[in-house]
Amino acid sequence: MKTIWHNAVFYTMQNEGHTIEALLTENSKILTTGSYEELRIHAAQEIDLQGAVVFPGFIDNHMHIIGQGEKLLRLDLSQAASSEELMQMLRGAYRNLREDEWFIGEGWDEQNFPDKKIPTRCELDSITDSPMLLKRTCWHAAVVNSKALELAGITKDTPDPEDGVIERDESGEPTGLLKESAMHRVLQLLPEPSESYVTKALRTSVDHLLSVGLTGVVTDDLGYYGSYQTPLQAFKNVLGGECKFRVHLLRHFSVFQQLMDDRATYNEPWAEPGEMKFFIDGAFGGSTALLSSPYADEPDNIGTTVVTDEELEELVKLARTYGEAVAIHMIGDQAVEKALDVIEKHPAPAGKRDRFIHVCLLRDDLVNRMAKLPIVLDIQPAFVPSDFPWIEDRLGTHRMNCAYAWKRLIDRAFIVGGGSDAPIEDPSPLLGMHAAIERRQPGDQHDGYLPNEKLSRYEAVQLFTSGAAATIGKTDSRGRIAEGFDADFTILSEDLFTVPVDRIPDIPIYMTVVAGEIMYRASEKSGS
Repeated sequence: MKTIWHNAVFYTMQNEGHTIEALLTENSKILTTGSYEELRIHAAQEIDLQGAVVFPGFIDNHMHIIGQGEKLLRLDLSQAASSEELMQMLRGAYRNLREDEWFIGEGWDEQNFPDKKIPTRCELDSITDSPMLLKRTCWHAAVVNSKALELAGITKDTPDPEDGVIERDESGEPTGLLKESAMHRVLQLLPEPSESYVTKALRTSVDHLLSVGLTGVVTDDLGYYGSYQTPLQAFKNVLGGECKFRVHLLRHFSVFQQLMDDRATYNEPWAEPGEMKFFIDGAFGGSTALLSSPYADEPDNIGTTVVTDEELEELVKLARTYGEAVAIHMIGDQAVEKALDVIEKHPAPAGKRDRFIHVCLLRDDLVNRMAKLPIVLDIQPAFVPSDFPWIEDRLGTHRMNCAYAWKRLIDRAFIVGGGSDAPIEDPSPLLGMHAAIERRQPGDQHDGYLPNEKLSRYEAVQLFTSGAAATIGKTDSRGRIAEGFDADFTILSEDLFTVPVDRIPDIPIYMTVVAGEIMYRASEKSGS
């Protein structure tokens, strides 16, 4: 059915400030654009948008979509503002757990606590006799109680794994804080999630993401829920039919070979296979991101390598064997350098681009090397207001000019998409755009962290539209409003190009449209 969408401001994102009056859609595509009068005679259906503001469908360029659903279903600790408040939240949760059931919480961040205090296993023991696992916001560390340590076989005599850390007190006893692979010793004890549970988490997540204006995401989920068939089947259960939403599935290295051997199918066009994903380092929050020189606050620590140099090269060679690109988590500058060393030796196949994820610390020499390669960049603007209140203490003043420096990447014409890394950060793309524009929290009374790296409003919107589409090879079908493009729209109640900048995160989502179908509609248009 041909449908005309009208009575709105349509920002095409073809050029800055370019708008159209109306558009015509049919069979999930934009048929043509033009004036209301010239298009209405061709339409069988009219949708009056009542003065709303239309953008190409917003895309989150990096997240863990099932993990975001789990966060919504589980105990969310991300709002705890003190160690005492965290303990209060724990005391009020899961009162009827059996001793063999796991007590799981998500998202705590000691950097939000005035005393920066992380609870110890002994303090957690007072909450429950069940094994407890509390993931830090970065997902690269967790704190557990004595029962969980016992089940994992972690004692005073357990050595640190090569790619992880068991934090200890003055007497050498584990405190309960586990980083990187030390944490994975506990994670592997969790019961394998059922297909129904993963499907529920995915559906919960998709419903939420549509409500914040997202029409699609790039996501990493296939290696975290037992057999890859479980999350892959969940994508088939949820997407398509009545639930239209688009996902570009990174293929975790731990299941990549099996996916290839099994010739797995992906429920295209709603779920499409992407690059092979793996990690080189950790995160700044747990001091496990890999640096070329020591942390300013830990002179004996340069971070953690998740893979050896030999393993790194073998992973890249594995992807190349199948003609595939790689997607690599790299936060510290030394992690980026290691990735470049291997990718320069084993370049991406013709027509494909490798994906560099996070790239939070980039020396000039690394940027120059990156510019010579076919790569795309995943950046998370929301990391800036989250991390900058404490990151200088960790990195030192001398490294701050090349930390989270997004503007220079845009100016160098890299293909850059914006994401949230949800559930690490809030998945609202409007929050991400505000962070890219202002580099501070809404309401903060300063000029932003490294204000020279601020993006314009147009550049910030590009991160979540045409930029994100380009990172997944959809330059000619998504990210803009143009003839022949997918009919994916994010429709706002107010114009994010003209509202006061601190209003941007609060602009109500009026409607989210995927493949020409309304997937989310506000109960009442706000701001009219």
